[in-house]
Amino acid sequence: MLKNIQEWTLLLVIFGFTAILGNWAGYDVMPLEAIPGMIVLILICLAGFILHKLIPIDFPSVAYIAIIGVIVSMPWMPGSEQVVAWTSKIELLALATPILAYAGISIGRSWTDFMKLGWKTIVIASLVLLGSFIGSALIAEIVLRFQGII
Repeated sequence: MLKNIQEWTLLLVIFGFTAILGNWAGYDVMPLEAIPGMIVLILICLAGFILHKLIPIDFPSVAYIAIIGVIVSMPWMPGSEQVVAWTSKIELLALATPILAYAGISIGRSWTDFMKLGWKTIVIASLVLLGSFIGSALIAEIVLRFQGII
C-alpha cells in the first residue's frame, strides 16, 4: 500500500504542477497563490484513494474524493473558509487539461487496442460527444435566458 501511496502522490504532484502552470498561463493566477489550494486538492485525492483501498466496499475512489471534498468545504467544518479560499484560486479547466492530456496519451499508446473495438465504437463515441455538447449548450441557453443574461 505504501508503494501505491508513493505512486499516487508522484502522479498527483505532476498533475498539480501542470495545473498550476495552466492556471498561471490561462487565468493569470500566480503559482504561489495557487499552491495552497493545489496541496489541499492533492491531499483530498490521496485521502479518497486511501479510503478506496482500505474500505472493502466496491465504491469508486472518485466518489470518496467527492465526498471528502464536500465535507471539508461545508460551512460547519472548521477551516472550511480557508479551504474554499485556497481552492477557489484554481480554475477547473486548469485541472482538466492535464488529466485530459493524460487520457489522450493513454489512448494514443494503445491505439491498436482502440481500433480492435471497431468502427462502431467511433460512431458511438462521436454521437456521445455530440449529444453531450448539444445538451450542455441547451442547458446553458436555458439557464442564461432564465437569468436574463441573454
